[in-house]
Amino acid sequence: MPNRFLFYLIFLLAACSPHARQTAEPLPLPDTFAAGQPVAAADFSGRWWESFADTELNRLMEQLFTANLDLVQGHARLRQAEMLARQSGARAYPNLALEGQASHSSQPGPRGDSRGESAQLSLTAGYELDLFGKLDAQSRGSLLNYQASQSDLQSLYMSLAAQLAELYFQVMEQRAQLALADATISTYTDSLNRVEMRYRQGLVPSVDVYQARQNLAAAQAVRVNYVQGVSAGENALSVLLGNYPGQISFSIQDHLPPAPPPVPVGLPANLLQNRPDLHAAFLRVKAADAQVAAAIADRFPSLNLSAGYGISRSDLTGTLIRGDFWNLLLRLSQPLFDAGRRQNEVTRNQAIFAEKVADYQQKVLRSFQEVADALVANQSIEKKIERLIEQEQASAAASRLSLQRYLGGLTDYLPVLNSQILHFNLRSRLLLTRRQLLSARISLARALGGQWMVVAVNETPHQQEPKHGKD
Repeated sequence: MPNRFLFYLIFLLAACSPHARQTAEPLPLPDTFAAGQPVAAADFSGRWWESFADTELNRLMEQLFTANLDLVQGHARLRQAEMLARQSGARAYPNLALEGQASHSSQPGPRGDSRGESAQLSLTAGYELDLFGKLDAQSRGSLLNYQASQSDLQSLYMSLAAQLAELYFQVMEQRAQLALADATISTYTDSLNRVEMRYRQGLVPSVDVYQARQNLAAAQAVRVNYVQGVSAGENALSVLLGNYPGQISFSIQDHLPPAPPPVPVGLPANLLQNRPDLHAAFLRVKAADAQVAAAIADRFPSLNLSAGYGISRSDLTGTLIRGDFWNLLLRLSQPLFDAGRRQNEVTRNQAIFAEKVADYQQKVLRSFQEVADALVANQSIEKKIERLIEQEQASAAASRLSLQRYLGGLTDYLPVLNSQILHFNLRSRLLLTRRQLLSARISLARALGGQWMVVAVNETPHQQEPKHGKD
């Protein structure tokens, strides 16, 4: 009868659920990413850098995914999270151990020394009944943290791809600026020769010669900055690709390509699916809730089963005893007083859960801000380029006319000087702004996320996903 009562008690306790699962929801999603933006149903999830149609960029991107040391560390962190999840999941299964001991003894006695030998070999097993879901909650929390680590690694792929593309086009822009500086130096050298010839002919004052030399020296000084920019950008690319600076040669052009169309924006709800950092934050909310459940269950009774079976042999003063032995133990433990330690742990985990909910909601807000900012940047830079093209064309005409008027003796050299400086600066600004448009395209693609990172992570040989006791 007592055994039957204990069985019913265990059954009833196992049916109890001391904690109802909680989750987090983002703040109500807007209909569009930014004011005035139309709602689009497209969902971008592909390898966005291929839209630039640059074979060298594609090659470097593949090298990044295999050689970058940040990714090596990311995969190692993921492996650690996987092992923690497997360790936690293993607690839901019985543990078995093979034990053995042997002894030889000698004790003095009234009739002489008493000698004895004994040996035992046994198989022991232990199992904790998960009455209130503590082990399941711990296992579920570890598994969710592992899945969050997978999303962290996907976020790292996303960030590094954007970083590589940014550096690549920065180097390309610096090379284009260097080519522009060389062309400008050639033009200024030709102008100086003309001015010096007119000075020797007594047609212009010496100040014109000094102004022309000043213009040429300024262009040569600017050129040094672009040489440094190219070197610094290539060094950064080398390190990003897991190499020392100078060990990789790059086939990067010295002119910027036209910007491809912006990636499709899609519906705001798609962002929650395509941003791995948001998915990681959401999984950590669920993991924190699992830890709350484990802390609550730790306040309830625990029931442990242990069993053993073995054989023994002992020989004491010539008397041999041998045979089998076994034991079965059921141990029930109920915390009665711990000075509030377990309740404090519950409260602490509930505070962690509240923190993770707010963190997730904040990350959603910031992700929408990133998309909105990137959309505005793309539109603004496109309009800025249109204005700069108009300015550059007008300054080119003004520079030609001012030089013609100077050579014709109609004006002094100052208008020529000013027009040349303005034209060079406008062409340089136009290169910079075109590169900024490429960066805006990259920023938009990064802000929208995608699914290509899942494939990139899975292409690296890794492991099967760990399992836990219950769904």
